[in-house]
Amino acid sequence: MTQIGSKLSGLWKVYTPRLRDSDFSSLPQIVAWEEPSFQGRKHEFTSECYDLGSSCAFANVGSARVESGTWVGFEHPGFQGQQFVLEQGDYPCWEAWSGSNAYHAWRMSSFRPIACANRRESKVTLYEQENFLGRKGELTEDCPSLQAMGWNSSAVGSLYVHSGAWVGYQYPGYRGYQYLFEPGDFGHWNEWSAFRPEVQSVRRVRDMRWGHGVRFTPPEIPSN
Repeated sequence: MTQIGSKLSGLWKVYTPRLRDSDFSSLPQIVAWEEPSFQGRKHEFTSECYDLGSSCAFANVGSARVESGTWVGFEHPGFQGQQFVLEQGDYPCWEAWSGSNAYHAWRMSSFRPIACANRRESKVTLYEQENFLGRKGELTEDCPSLQAMGWNSSAVGSLYVHSGAWVGYQYPGYRGYQYLFEPGDFGHWNEWSAFRPEVQSVRRVRDMRWGHGVRFTPPEIPSN
């Protein structure tokens, strides 16, 4: 990925081209199955599900397919626990949405659409310390490694999302815990439900109608 930017007084910027209006879908839709590999009972959602057990009597989501829009799933009811950003595509098993996380979360009990993922432009300002203090950096494009861009720290203590939706990851390369950042200010890292102020890669959350969506590839099993 070619990145063009500038570094001024500890503030670094990365620029991205604008996307077209036709690149975005309007009505979010997700289908959830009770069992892996799209088996068993299923239920279709076009709006938030606060508690899967109350909505369709499922104990858990075994597999899912995002038909349109972009969603965020949560480990527990009430939009609590570990977060999983779900973009358009197939999720045949729990590894598909949590396989690269810091610990495997096999349960997904609530989810909702991410409306602000439909923005043509996305912008976020990161701060190294809480309360918008210390070194800061501005992003308008995906960044697989903050340290490689000159951040020189694994800590992000606070941030401000100007537009669009973003997902931060605990480790470089979009690995580890996921944290959804929607428009607004986050004065402390615990406001995005983190265990520590550790964010090392960040990317835009986008409506995937214009792209190829998600395709899950199971891990290879070594031959004897």
